[in-house]
Amino acid sequence: MNDNDTELGPVVYIVIGRVWEDEDTAPQKAITIHALLTAPDDDDAVRKTLEALSAQGYVEAELDQVGAIDGEPDDPVYEGAYQDALSGNVAIVTLAP
Repeated sequence: MNDNDTELGPVVYIVIGRVWEDEDTAPQKAITIHALLTAPDDDDAVRKTLEALSAQGYVEAELDQVGAIDGEPDDPVYEGAYQDALSGNVAIVTLAP
């Protein structure tokens, strides 16, 4: 068996950005978010993240980075979010300003 014969699990993406709950909120009052989710590619990860943020009532979002996570995060803040993502959900972690 070579490396090409191994089956890869789902790709977990992290999307980092800022969101606003109100369109009149000042830019410096944005809420920083990290979204963890599974998706077939970067574009789908961005689309799913925007849909989840809209469903949670955020009216505006600026997404800065998207990338794949290499293994389960060590940080306890992300443990539940990572497991949620593996279950097919979009897990949104909000960070205090």
